[in-house]
Amino acid sequence: MQLETERLILRKLEEADAERMFLMDSRPEVMKYIGMPPLTDIRETENIITIIRQQYEDHDVGRLAVIEKESGLLIGWSGLKFLTQEVNGYKNVYDLGYRFLPEYWGKGYASESAKASLDFGFNGLKIDTIYAHAHSENHASNHVLKKLGFVKTGKFSEPDGICFWYELNRKNYL
Repeated sequence: MQLETERLILRKLEEADAERMFLMDSRPEVMKYIGMPPLTDIRETENIITIIRQQYEDHDVGRLAVIEKESGLLIGWSGLKFLTQEVNGYKNVYDLGYRFLPEYWGKGYASESAKASLDFGFNGLKIDTIYAHAHSENHASNHVLKKLGFVKTGKFSEPDGICFWYELNRKNYL
């Protein structure tokens, strides 16, 4: 699976992506609202990539590497995930997520990559509802979700604070 936008290529994660992924997930400012500490060992990243690659096999979706066309660099990940573990009372649903290196924040990449994933989910996979959640203090992520048309339908507690729960139905998609 590969998706393409004006500035980005979204493709399946590869083992060779571990270095750039670790660069991102080892940064405290990136992990601030994730509910887990920054990674300290690249083997943790390698394990995460293995798990995501298994999701491709099991569910035909998973978070995708986001490659900036201009530089050819992995700048983050974005995409759909099939939630097999319960989040906010929901299980076996599709969840939109994204994470980027800080130097690429504020450039519209989250919105651009998320829109490509939503198009794929609603039009390609014919999913009726896609969910998302963001930490209540992560104003940038909450803004992106609202901009994409997601509606906040609830909130739930996580060990690191309150998260907002969002839903977007295919019939309401922009």
